[in-house]
Amino acid sequence: MEVEETGDARTSWSPAKAETLSTACDHAGKRKQDLAREPVIRIMEDEEEEEDWEMIPEHAKDSEEPSNKRVKPVVKSNSLTGVITPVKTLGLKRIGQSISRSFSFRTEAQPLPTPPRRSRSKPSSFSRRCSSQCWSDTVESHDLTAKEIKRQEVIYELTEGERQLIEDLSLVKKVYYEPMLKLDIMNESELGQIFGTLDSLIPLHEDLLSRLERLRGSEKTVGEVGPTLMNWFPCLEAYVTYCCNQVGAKALLDQKKHEKRVEHFLRLCQESSFSRKLDLWNFLDLPRSRLVKYPLLMKEIQKCTPAEHPDKDTLPKALDLIQSIVAEVNKKTGEAECQFHRRGLTYLEDSQRLPEIQQSRFLYCHGELKNNKGQRLHVFLFELALVLTRPGEGREGGHVFQVYRQPLPNALLNLEEIPDGEAGGGGTFRGAFTGGSDKVKNCFRVSSRGRAKAYSYSLQANDSFCKQQWITCLRQAIVQSRDGTIQSRQSQLSPHLDPALYHIADLSLGSDADMAEHTSC
Repeated sequence: MEVEETGDARTSWSPAKAETLSTACDHAGKRKQDLAREPVIRIMEDEEEEEDWEMIPEHAKDSEEPSNKRVKPVVKSNSLTGVITPVKTLGLKRIGQSISRSFSFRTEAQPLPTPPRRSRSKPSSFSRRCSSQCWSDTVESHDLTAKEIKRQEVIYELTEGERQLIEDLSLVKKVYYEPMLKLDIMNESELGQIFGTLDSLIPLHEDLLSRLERLRGSEKTVGEVGPTLMNWFPCLEAYVTYCCNQVGAKALLDQKKHEKRVEHFLRLCQESSFSRKLDLWNFLDLPRSRLVKYPLLMKEIQKCTPAEHPDKDTLPKALDLIQSIVAEVNKKTGEAECQFHRRGLTYLEDSQRLPEIQQSRFLYCHGELKNNKGQRLHVFLFELALVLTRPGEGREGGHVFQVYRQPLPNALLNLEEIPDGEAGGGGTFRGAFTGGSDKVKNCFRVSSRGRAKAYSYSLQANDSFCKQQWITCLRQAIVQSRDGTIQSRQSQLSPHLDPALYHIADLSLGSDADMAEHTSC
């Protein structure tokens, strides 16, 4: 009988043969015939030894020479419960723990002291794609200052980051895109929508990698890096197209995952070692993650650059350039996301089609909230309107959002925070947010003002952090919308001036007087 544990080692329980027991019997001074009938529990140290024993035929086992392993006998017992002493032992404390040495138990004596277990480093759930090598590991000797060493380390990190990104993007193309197209798991149009312009980003980063490697001198140090980055950063404008496409790509990928063939293929890839347990979307999002890291690396290089270094004047300009490119990509991506969700709205009544929804250029935030009836809603805070929806499925299988109740223009919104623990009896909170108790948590109320019919919606977030996120975004949306309304009425103001954003923290929730005071400035 064999019992295999799920830990690092395998434990074998096997009855010893008469010849094996005879050796132990001679040392113990006991009769051979008695010991031949007694079972012995052995925990084998070597897996190969166990496998070899199992492969030997039964008639050959009896004729083998006695083993040199020391085997300690135990008293005859009819069941395993009489063999194993019920004591706390680290080796058998629970299934799944590793056993590092061979030992046995007696029922008539105290158990042997638990031997120290050899530490085995558990393999990480994510395979390491490369060694964590630093620049200083690549050079034998140098006479650089600590600040210059730090500078070289950051530049080396920039270079190796490009190399790793190229490897990952090439992997996505060879392991995901090409097999799915060849196996007809998705058609070419669907794959083109999901992967977008990913293929065009590979030569772009290969170009930067080759430029950075050419900068390395004979001592593996890099002198000026600012001019190279200044010349290359404009290439990142190609990210506008890629990141704008990601909004629709994510929605289509989530939809296709419900198909069996797609789900099975993606699951097999994720379970393979090359994926490092990452799913396809993690790989598709790598370019965006890399883009937002460039300003951070530039700041570190600038911080470690001495005042007399030739890069001292170029790096600030390169930093401003990459920050403006990232801001532009974020802006265009926000507009694409807003447009995507606007197209996904379905209206029950024409009165719900507010012009503010179509005029909105971006989203402040969106997510799940509960109303005062306990229904789960998906709420969109557009640039100019707040829209409550109920998720549904469209005719073609995609997700749609059915507008629930009347949307509210941000310029007419009132915001009221409901403190945690406030009595919820009566009114709009009866039993919905409280679950039968008299307390409410993570709730707030939005209402409209200044129109023929007033609307008020009480909403509940999942937790306090989510609630504060909504409160902050709503405050910002209210102030900016009212500022924009005032400016649109004052034609003498220059259209090139950005609207002044007053300090949001100074606003009082649910106070029309404070709002009027700020907007009248």
